[in-house]
Amino acid sequence: MNLARHSITATNPIQIFDTRFEADCQIFTTTTPAGFAVYRTWPLKLIRKRAEFTGGTLAAAVPCHTSSLLFLLGGGRSPLYPPNKVVVWDDAAGEEVAELEFRERVRGLACRRGWLAVSFRRRIVLFEVGETIVRRNEFDTCDNPRGLLAMATGAYSTLLAFPGRQMGHVQLVHLPPCIPSAPVGPPPSVPPSRPPPPPSKHPVSIIAAHESSLNTLTVPQSGRMLATTSSRGTLVRIWDTLSGKLIRVFRRGSDKAEIYGVAFRPDEKEVCVWSDKGTVHVFSLMSGPSNRQSSLSPLASLIPYFDSEWSYAQYRIPAQASHISLSSSTSSSRSPTADITDEEKCMVGWIEAPSDRSEPGRDPPMQYQLIALTYSGGWYRLSLPQGTSNISSLSAGGTPLSSSPPKASSHSRPRTNSVSSITSRTEKGKERERDRDRKDNRELILQEYRKYGRWDGWG
Repeated sequence: MNLARHSITATNPIQIFDTRFEADCQIFTTTTPAGFAVYRTWPLKLIRKRAEFTGGTLAAAVPCHTSSLLFLLGGGRSPLYPPNKVVVWDDAAGEEVAELEFRERVRGLACRRGWLAVSFRRRIVLFEVGETIVRRNEFDTCDNPRGLLAMATGAYSTLLAFPGRQMGHVQLVHLPPCIPSAPVGPPPSVPPSRPPPPPSKHPVSIIAAHESSLNTLTVPQSGRMLATTSSRGTLVRIWDTLSGKLIRVFRRGSDKAEIYGVAFRPDEKEVCVWSDKGTVHVFSLMSGPSNRQSSLSPLASLIPYFDSEWSYAQYRIPAQASHISLSSSTSSSRSPTADITDEEKCMVGWIEAPSDRSEPGRDPPMQYQLIALTYSGGWYRLSLPQGTSNISSLSAGGTPLSSSPPKASSHSRPRTNSVSSITSRTEKGKERERDRDRKDNRELILQEYRKYGRWDGWG
């Protein structure tokens, strides 16, 4: 029986409407035609699935940080709820506990412990969530079809960011400080964090971030910074939310793209960016030569483009085809996505995981890694290249991490009369240039690949 180069098209391919992380990326939610599910981010595990919804589909299930509440939005061809409703779901009780109805379609949501912000085409409505849900404020915005808004969720954070009344502007509003969640289990070894001192001056309320329309808004859990991108999709700008000053400008690329999202590392030392180009970029926020710069940077005073900072590490995420390939070659000898070439939409977040470099007799140090979730059910765990600041301690005698797949060992060839054994100067120059490019363009390392959505038995 010959199975070489045959494929079987899936009769029930994975269909994910939405997937998103909780604020600290410990869990993520995903919605499919069967309902919604809650997963532990790492190690990947299905925590709970809700497939009892009948008569319609969900567009999103937004988890509320350190709470059992989720905010559900109807969507798809046959929405379970009207597009002008937000349903509050208590996952611990397994039932709807409240609903909010509006006169227009809901465009986006942002939430934290005790607060919910709902975005519409030209306004933001703010609610306080407790025993009851109370409407507290409303703010006008410019045209905001994407429903952009961002809310800081860390202990004692206050920031809420959303588009201002003018295109490309961001308005900053400060809410009451976020109350830290009560610790679970034994008392922590470190004392709890204390409230930060009040600012010495009044924080800014408007940042003129871009000349064109905004595409994404992102804040870290502390709310001390703000990342903005525009519809052009070439630059990522990092702002200080207290002073309103521009801190850094990162260049994703030179051609136009749709940036899907930006995520700050929990310690705010790095930031990752992903777009419809199918590539995840990582930039350093620390001072130093980590990020790549153009060789023509001395001309930056004449042409600002040459002063751009480019990502120091990248990873290209392939799209998952909706078929199963049966090949005569051994399945363990090839990547699960080796036959995939197209890009797709994804969501990326930061986690802490043990390093694969450890000393004998000691626990491996923790390092920051990335989890990428694709809308076809792909789960990727990516680690940063060697030499970055994500690892707290390194093994003295271990094998160094590789920034690319291992290559076949090269063997010396015997000399022949037709081929010279001496490389020409031109070839040496090209080789040095290729080596420099390989050094500058370090790739994130794929540590683990799994499937979620349908392959775990759900749906």
